[in-house]
Amino acid sequence: MSNLQPGLGPEVSEPSTAGHVEVGSPTTISAGVQVVKPTLASHLHDYWGRVRGGDIGSLPAILGLIVLCLIFGIARPTFFSALNFANLFSQGAAVTLIAMGLVFVLLLGEIDLSAGYASGVCGAVMAILLTDHGWQWYTAIPAALATGLVIGFILGFLVSKVGIPSFVVTLAAFLAFQGILLVLLSGGKNISIRDPFVLALANKNMTVAVSWILAIAAVAGYALVEFAQVRSRATRGLVTDPIGVVLARIGGLAILLFSAVAVLTQERSINPLISGSVKGVPIVAPIIAVFLIVWTFILGRTTYGRHVYAVGGNKEAARRAGIPVDRIRISVFVIGSFMAAVGGIIAASRANSVDPNSGGSNVLLYAVGAAVIGGTSLFGGKGRVMDAVIGGAVIAVIDNGMGLMGYSSGVKFIVTGLILLLAASVDALSRRRAAATGNR
Repeated sequence: MSNLQPGLGPEVSEPSTAGHVEVGSPTTISAGVQVVKPTLASHLHDYWGRVRGGDIGSLPAILGLIVLCLIFGIARPTFFSALNFANLFSQGAAVTLIAMGLVFVLLLGEIDLSAGYASGVCGAVMAILLTDHGWQWYTAIPAALATGLVIGFILGFLVSKVGIPSFVVTLAAFLAFQGILLVLLSGGKNISIRDPFVLALANKNMTVAVSWILAIAAVAGYALVEFAQVRSRATRGLVTDPIGVVLARIGGLAILLFSAVAVLTQERSINPLISGSVKGVPIVAPIIAVFLIVWTFILGRTTYGRHVYAVGGNKEAARRAGIPVDRIRISVFVIGSFMAAVGGIIAASRANSVDPNSGGSNVLLYAVGAAVIGGTSLFGGKGRVMDAVIGGAVIAVIDNGMGLMGYSSGVKFIVTGLILLLAASVDALSRRRAAATGNR
């Protein structure tokens, strides 16, 4: 018998049947009800059962990321250098942030084809206010973010209230935003950004001390949340994860974070005496981490998040359950365009400017690809914000590694497209497997 899903209450034990092996420790009594206390072995057994049943999550993307890193590292040893590792953060940051917003849209089975150029429009608004109108960063950045919110509300309203398919609405917006970008930039001029704060977002690093303090604080905070969750569930008589699994999660995060900080706090300047010292974690890394934590909490721990998954899983059932479906549909487009604005600001910071191509070219395709490659379903109802980070890392590694190997942009597009097609195929096959095994 499988263990209980979180939040559904204690699992009632049943007598073992012939040929059936019960995985778990001896039963315990909680609140007068027999429950099966999971062990590390039973936890792994259940995980493997979910994988075989079609619930594979981000596993293919993680395995693919490891394989890609090994291939590029063997082919070009400089791939594993501290300088190149830091470059991966700045290269993939904008796409990853845009993909985070697209996860919300994809969870409802919708699509936002305008996210790329929406990021360009928001970045242009910020650049114009900074350069042409002399605004400070603390007013120009909120203005760009507000532009994203307005764009998202308009798109969501047209989709949910007017009833136009999201593909049509966002395709029209995709075309319109190109024109708006040209109008804002007076026919195609390039606007340089000189504000030190904005430029630092994607181009500067934290100090070594601050890098380590944030890493230690992140691990300590994660450990507190994990143990608090175990204690809360145990107090209510619910089944908890084995302590070994909890410690493994905390230890895994600690090893990952501390290893990354150890690499990034090395000297990355080729000649520190001439060009200056370059050490520390890129500033954009904690920006991504903050949005990852906030959106993960909202999706996983709030009523709003449960409503998003409910609408994505079955819109009509959610409506009959009293969930405000139209409001949820509008909100995901608002979040999507807001994150597009954040990505546009980071992209403008990295490029030190905006031009008519900002947000165009491969930005949208890479952002959608990041969300899907990470494990978010194109069919709605399945996905996490972490998928965007994992998928964004895959996209950044492909772009960076193939660039080091001297491949042209055409070859990069072909490989990225094939990997996106592979991810979509895995998603479709896993859904078919889940339906066949009764997991969906």
